[in-house]
Amino acid sequence: MAKDHMQTISQIMANGGRPAGSMREIKIVDTTFRDGQQSLWATRMRTEHMLSMLDDITAAGYTQIDLVAPIQFDVSVRYLKEDPWERVRLLHERAPGTKFRALIRSRNIASFDFLPDDIIQSWVDSLYANGFRVIGSFDGLNDIDNIAPGLRRAKELGAYTFGALSYCESPVHTDELYIAKTREYLEKTDIDAFMLKDAGGLLTPERIRTLVPAIKDLIGDRPLEIHSHCLTALAPLVYLEAVEHGVDVLHLSIAPLANANGQPAVQSVVRDLKALGYEVNLDMARIARVSERLHQIAEDEGKPLGVPVEYNGLHYMHQIPGGMLSNFQSQLKTAGLEDRFDELLVEVAKVRSELAYPIMITPFAQFVGTQAVLNVITGERYKIVPNEIKKYVLGYYGKLLAPIDPELRERIIRNGASEIAAEPGPIAPMLPDLAARYPDDDIHTLLLRAMFAGTQVDEMVKAKKEAAPADGGSSLLALIKRAHAQNTGKRALAIKTANFELKLGVEKVNANG
Repeated sequence: MAKDHMQTISQIMANGGRPAGSMREIKIVDTTFRDGQQSLWATRMRTEHMLSMLDDITAAGYTQIDLVAPIQFDVSVRYLKEDPWERVRLLHERAPGTKFRALIRSRNIASFDFLPDDIIQSWVDSLYANGFRVIGSFDGLNDIDNIAPGLRRAKELGAYTFGALSYCESPVHTDELYIAKTREYLEKTDIDAFMLKDAGGLLTPERIRTLVPAIKDLIGDRPLEIHSHCLTALAPLVYLEAVEHGVDVLHLSIAPLANANGQPAVQSVVRDLKALGYEVNLDMARIARVSERLHQIAEDEGKPLGVPVEYNGLHYMHQIPGGMLSNFQSQLKTAGLEDRFDELLVEVAKVRSELAYPIMITPFAQFVGTQAVLNVITGERYKIVPNEIKKYVLGYYGKLLAPIDPELRERIIRNGASEIAAEPGPIAPMLPDLAARYPDDDIHTLLLRAMFAGTQVDEMVKAKKEAAPADGGSSLLALIKRAHAQNTGKRALAIKTANFELKLGVEKVNANG
């Protein structure tokens, strides 16, 4: 445990109910708007939801608020039909003093293929231009050469930058590997903070005891953050152990957008930190109001609530992120193979080991999962190989951490979907062609077109135009929606114009009324 429980309780009782000694402050990054909703609501939180709780969440005392990673742009465009750039501009305008943070996915950003340098640089420029002053990056192979250019650009612009050490369990992901990657970060970037990013919820207290001190010894005064998920039920305990070994910042979500596939709940972890004597400066009353609003949205829209899960040792074998499990079940059901789900999990583990243990985060989780499904459905392993797997083994996504069996490598290349050069070459710029094809688009829309193929961006733009009132936003419906979004926690709402008055809700009546 993080501390021997009996010893801790004895210390608290001996000190009149307060922990003995003064301990350091632990800072909290809120993940409700980003990974909380991504893990539990399939990233379907709309802008109006965020606006309805913005005042409380931004005034609760968080050191930063995690707002976007690539999937937030993807879902906004493809499913919500909301302009993601417009969302982040609006939130920054409504909460100008808040440190919202953005996460970049290596050189993919929101696509599965690597993108040219002009897109990467312009993406970072656009993040900064739209208000982000905290920008970080991660890579599924921990290839620092893929990460460094975006972070260097963000630093040039004046952003606070952080680099992720993406975690998983495998024979190659040793403490020595993470120490080497930390050194490489220090040599190739000037980042302000490090994040131990455990998307699979695989960290254990035992691993924390060796890994965290080793990283802390290297990074000096730079903060070390920890980001994990509750997929194995260990994350709350892992967080406490991490704090005891020097972690400075925890990533937590507000229940009910916590636990299950998401991060631990801020309500319970803060309680435990304070019981252990740590200082955490959060306004729990404001957090409680956000929690009430989340419960209300879940009830109104039939969204799930995050609850603690049982320990799941099988997860360490396949390491599939929680959001992908239901997709696999659906794929197998479509193929009439739903009774082979357990077989699929075993196949995922086997494919991952054969492919030199890529971390099961986007895009590699999708690559490994797809290959495993094809192996199970066809009955012949690697008979059909997606183009992405072929490119992966050829090094298109970065340097592999271990060699692949030569015979398997040859089979993958032979059965790959199309002819690909044996080595990746330079990627031609995309922006000049996009600008010529769409002369009326601004840079932000052009960047979305670089990520999303087909008509997806056009459909988002069309939906945006159709939703906009003809009078530019002054229609009564638009007025009511904006007022309602800003009215959380109030029992009555009054809208009054020169010739119209509307009251919603029930006003409180005073004692004399």
